[in-house]
Amino acid sequence: MASELVIKNLHANIEGKPILRGVNLTVRQGEIHALMGPNGSGKSTLSNVIMGNPKYEVTEGEVWFKGENILEYSPDRRARMRLFLAFQYPMSIPGVSVANFLRRSLEAVREGNKPLDEGDNPTGKMGKRRAVPPGEFRKLLQAKMKLLRVDNSFINRSINDGFSGGEKKRAEILQMALLEPEIALMDETDSGLDIDALRIVSESVNALTGPNLGILLITHYQRMLNYIKPDYVHVMFNGRIVKSGGRELALELEEKGYEWLRPVEEVSEETVDA
Repeated sequence: MASELVIKNLHANIEGKPILRGVNLTVRQGEIHALMGPNGSGKSTLSNVIMGNPKYEVTEGEVWFKGENILEYSPDRRARMRLFLAFQYPMSIPGVSVANFLRRSLEAVREGNKPLDEGDNPTGKMGKRRAVPPGEFRKLLQAKMKLLRVDNSFINRSINDGFSGGEKKRAEILQMALLEPEIALMDETDSGLDIDALRIVSESVNALTGPNLGILLITHYQRMLNYIKPDYVHVMFNGRIVKSGGRELALELEEKGYEWLRPVEEVSEETVDA
């Protein structure tokens, strides 16, 4: 049975300010969903809440994955369940090579979805982790690099240190390829990319798509959808998904902008205030 991410009436705040105001959305393995909307509409907040960023407070609603409500789970537990978040602005980690980072990430994810009393360690001490044999890791990494057409010199560099925007995004996609998530959240992957880098990064994402991977692709512009073809397009406005449709909806947004989809209740409230 395909895994699915089910978001039900999700509300969330940051520093007491409401951002998400009742989000409902389902993403299944094998599907590509594009989430669009103006700046400040709550798109990135949604991805962070799904992955358990502690800066955000969930005040109402549920997030279900593989039949479990994951809101009480730590971010690493969610990752071990095969959820993945590609950041809008990936961090640089000088001194840690791409290869070493990927190997340790793979070891962590392979711990799997343990029961809470085994999987969460309240002491904060590192438990004994089953290492990935060097030969197995090297073979797997080389296969993923070949699939994504990544140069061998790439993995010896420090994580994102001195990387261009396109290289940072390709490093995340290589990590995604290696960890093999069942649902991936891609937060404005097109941010900071010129047209050539956008094409290369999109080709890498397309190389990973298939029945085992569901994608929630968060983007502000339609241009990335010229390369990655979504099955569904959703529009977020003021913390809610206000319209869903097919790829034609993205083209309509490109032509008309977002204001024509502004929720009716907001217009009504402004009319009353006036």
